[in-house]
Amino acid sequence: QVQLVESGGGLVQAGESLRLSCAASGRTISGYGMGWFRQAPNSGNEREFVAAISWSGGNIYYADSVKGRFTISRDNAKNTMYLQMNSLKPEDTAVYYCAARYDQYSGPDLPRKRQVEYRYWGQGTQVTVSS
Repeated sequence: QVQLVESGGGLVQAGESLRLSCAASGRTISGYGMGWFRQAPNSGNEREFVAAISWSGGNIYYADSVKGRFTISRDNAKNTMYLQMNSLKPEDTAVYYCAARYDQYSGPDLPRKRQVEYRYWGQGTQVTVSS
């Protein structure tokens, strides 16, 4: 079992930055593909894909809406994944979730963009961007 805990959310003004962290416990994240999703107010149960990093760290995907502004990274030694968010916009307001699944022997070393592909989830951290 992997437990994930997000932190770093908060209230910022448009144009500012935040860095989210996803700390894992229970297992080392080495070998785990990981991703960030977000759920905006009034969006129902659907979580929007934000960014994902493959288990090796060698492949990364971003949603078009955050490309060029957000950077995903991982530090296996600290068992932590990060999301650096720059030039934040009001439409980035959401609860941000990190997710993980063991991928090292599951085929190509590719990030996963679909919510259903992830087995482990954190509880989320609120990001609010005011205009």
